[in-house]
Amino acid sequence: VQLQASGGGLVQAGGSLRLSCAASGNILSVNQKGWYRQAPGKQRELVALIISDVTTRYGDSVKGRSTVSGDGVKNTVYLQMTGLKPEDTAVYYCYFYARSLGTGDRAYWGQGTLVTVSS
Repeated sequence: VQLQASGGGLVQAGGSLRLSCAASGNILSVNQKGWYRQAPGKQRELVALIISDVTTRYGDSVKGRSTVSGDGVKNTVYLQMTGLKPEDTAVYYCYFYARSLGTGDRAYWGQGTLVTVSS
């Protein structure tokens, strides 16, 4: 399974962004999909997650400013963020927890896309 993310870049404070991620490979099922981020010198943290295509979870720092969505057929996940702040600057990682042909349930991570918010 491979994840390909896109949509990062330089954004002004107060602006918005949309990240996209597509999973490819012999995927049998997806239990979770979403986004994590890691700022310089900090631990990776949850941004937004879709669980079993039903429940969503958001990190405290992005609640009310973020919307995660996905397409279960296409194995894609999107992140829409508004009201961006300089502290949102981080590398954003796409994440899937999935079962693929010949492999049990496991986590997969995208290569990371850098989001820089300028003040």
